[in-house]
Amino acid sequence: MSVLRSIGALGLAGALGGLLAAALAVPVVSGGGLAAKNAVNTFVDLPPAPREEQLAQVTRLLDRNGRPFAQFYEANRTTVRLGSVAPVMRQAIVAIEDARFYEHGGLDVRGTLRALLTNTQAGGIRQGGSSLTQQLVKNILVESARTDAERDKARAPNLARKINELRLALALERKYRKDEILERYLNIAYFGAGAHGVQAAARRFFSTSAARLTLTQAATLAGAVRMPYSTDPSLGSAHRERLKGRRDLVLDRMAGLKLISQQEAAQAKSSPLGLRLRPEPGGCAQSEYPFYCLYVQQELLTNPVFGNTAAERRRRMAKGGMVIRTSLDPVAQRAAEQAIRRHVAPEDTEVAAEAMVEPGTGRIRAMAASKRFGRNPGDRKNGPRTTFNLPADVAHGGGQGFQAGSTFKVFTLATALQQGWRFGDGFQTPGALSPSQGYRNCDGRSVNDPGTRITNASGEGDGGPHSIETGTWKSVNIFYMMLERKVGLCNVVKTAKKLGVVRADGAPLREVPTFTLGINEMDPVTVAASFAAFAARGLYCRPLAIVEITGRDGRRTHVPPSCEQAIEQRVADAVNHVLTGVFDKGTMQGQSIGRPAAGKTGTNNGYTSAWFAGHTPDLAAAVSVGDIRGSYKFPLRGVQIGDRHYGAVQGASLPGPIWVESMRRALRRTEPRGFPKPDMSRFGGGHTPGLEQALADEERRDRRTHPFLRRHRRLFEWLMGQDEVISPRQGRTELTFDWPPRDRHRPATHTPPEVSPGRAPAPERPQAPERAQDPAPARPPARSQPARPQPARPQPAGRAQAPARPPARQPARPQPARQDGSAGRIQPRGSGEGSNRSQPSGRSRPDGQDGAHHPGRDRPGGNGGPPHAHRPG
Repeated sequence: MSVLRSIGALGLAGALGGLLAAALAVPVVSGGGLAAKNAVNTFVDLPPAPREEQLAQVTRLLDRNGRPFAQFYEANRTTVRLGSVAPVMRQAIVAIEDARFYEHGGLDVRGTLRALLTNTQAGGIRQGGSSLTQQLVKNILVESARTDAERDKARAPNLARKINELRLALALERKYRKDEILERYLNIAYFGAGAHGVQAAARRFFSTSAARLTLTQAATLAGAVRMPYSTDPSLGSAHRERLKGRRDLVLDRMAGLKLISQQEAAQAKSSPLGLRLRPEPGGCAQSEYPFYCLYVQQELLTNPVFGNTAAERRRRMAKGGMVIRTSLDPVAQRAAEQAIRRHVAPEDTEVAAEAMVEPGTGRIRAMAASKRFGRNPGDRKNGPRTTFNLPADVAHGGGQGFQAGSTFKVFTLATALQQGWRFGDGFQTPGALSPSQGYRNCDGRSVNDPGTRITNASGEGDGGPHSIETGTWKSVNIFYMMLERKVGLCNVVKTAKKLGVVRADGAPLREVPTFTLGINEMDPVTVAASFAAFAARGLYCRPLAIVEITGRDGRRTHVPPSCEQAIEQRVADAVNHVLTGVFDKGTMQGQSIGRPAAGKTGTNNGYTSAWFAGHTPDLAAAVSVGDIRGSYKFPLRGVQIGDRHYGAVQGASLPGPIWVESMRRALRRTEPRGFPKPDMSRFGGGHTPGLEQALADEERRDRRTHPFLRRHRRLFEWLMGQDEVISPRQGRTELTFDWPPRDRHRPATHTPPEVSPGRAPAPERPQAPERAQDPAPARPPARSQPARPQPARPQPAGRAQAPARPPARQPARPQPARQDGSAGRIQPRGSGEGSNRSQPSGRSRPDGQDGAHHPGRDRPGGNGGPPHAHRPG
């Protein structure tokens, strides 16, 4: 149609519109109603075209290879250009909705006259005669409504709305060409079954695209627009019969307009609907990788990069239409999922979670958990599903996390090496330590805690010499408490913060003496990212899940890594050199992934949670295990996890094997690489007085032990009352028994309970005032003279180790010779093992009697217990 013809049609439509509107109003409006003259003016002086908001569309997530794995949307819609819609679909929708669409100027005079006669006979509005343009106006007003009142007004069945639609339709015809109006209509219309727009409808009804629709398919969709709810094919056979009737009506209409022949119409009507309903999952619960999907979704909602305000970010999320390429690696993701599934069942209340991060970029390669994502039947709290993003922090939908345990010792190690400590440097350690002096937080305030008594266990007896290597490999708590005091608590905290350490709940880090023992609750993503910095030679990169965003306009935005040099490269190399010994000389002895790796176990006091975090030059990962109901209330002792019974879960007994299995599979296509060698001119040449003799005495004692007793030493210790049989060679349980009979969550009789069942931890003890000036952080011992021992009676070399004295309330029995290969536990004075009476002032008591809020009871994870509580390892 020519431009002159279009203008003429618009002028005629405007003039007739006023007259017809007046006529339409006659049966309804009395003498005090609209006059014909005013009605004509109403349609000559037109308003601007209606405001059009961006239509809500589907946002799709792709893995690193470009494969979709999730989508979420407010409306299941994907907009397409008119050229991408099959011509037969265009013909079908025009034929049934507005056959004279290309002839009128926005007002279908014949349709309106027909409505006039109907309304006159009925005495009210019974038929609207709306043109396709008018229908588009109505949909625009509904989509653009920001309140329920605006939405109801756009749908109101009254004369005022019809007249307003007519005026806006005429204005719209002046703004757009006919094909542009048709394109907008096809993208905004609702077709039923949750499909908005012709592209989504083609996918939903027939598993095809709008460009590939056939005659029968196009007629089916065109018939659904007028009655999308009563013809929804997903609702049953009755709805499908109505849909078939509408399809046949469209085919007859197309034949009547000579768009198809009568023979084609008859042949199409004789065919079945041919539906191939395709599920269109929406939301992360229906994603293949739900925890990763949820992390991305929360990142879009919380990161200021994606909008200056929370409201702006929510609006952008609701409108969607984005294609987001993520850093998810399907190989690593499956590796993590399979490793967790082999050890922990979804039905277990104990949960395992793992995150994998790429060093040098911070890109998150995998996020997995033992539970499936979603709600449990009946909305039960405990079950195989969870709505929390277990590998992530609270900001990304996660829980409060679990105390990270001895994994935090790496930050003290890095701080010491940065200050000039060398390999071999160390000092004499006592058999017990109370942090009564020398600890100040970063505000300069003394945080000494003389009420806490830390004792060495696991074969270390009354103490002895340790270097930074042996203290790390054996995870000696007293050594690291003393090292933290020498290098300065605040300096250790600063190192941790530089390496991205933040609490899972977003609260400030607890800067207390046992910071180095991992008393802060963490999540696997954060811990994995901090260990990835060591693998990247000190380059810390913020965890990154989104790599590229393609907007609805087709423009691509690359999201680069956000990295900074947190510690010196040579310091990171030295840390890696020490941590590699954990696998062949320490707590993970015998567990290998077949390539160079570094890592650290973490087992908390009372076995409230267990960790392993480690890395290779190509990938870092962290695994956490704890009870989702609350780690202090339900410690990991005497529990059945998966198909195995555990006397106690330690860093090397469950998180360690999960880490080893997942990393081995995740890296199977990656060429092995080693870590850069440390600078021995800077870090070599250290000395610990008495260490060589102590190690020689230990080796001599081992040689004197009968091979059978050496091999089965842990078995005999277990039979004498120890927790679990851990092989010093393999770092894993060699043998467990089902006696006493398995009882989930009740400590076995051979395991000394750390807190009596049903008994709340002891109330906090007021902190004693400082009596002495805290000394300044000490430098490493000079090479020319031995380091001065700490005030404690040293254990004479070669003397047999006496078993640690058990708590007074327990019958005397030997303590474990090795638990996760570590060498220390916290034991408050005058209390049983595992309780802690010396919380910092102002902290909530774990028994909840102080009336304070306890996040650990509201979210999974969270120890909900004393901030100093920690188990070695």
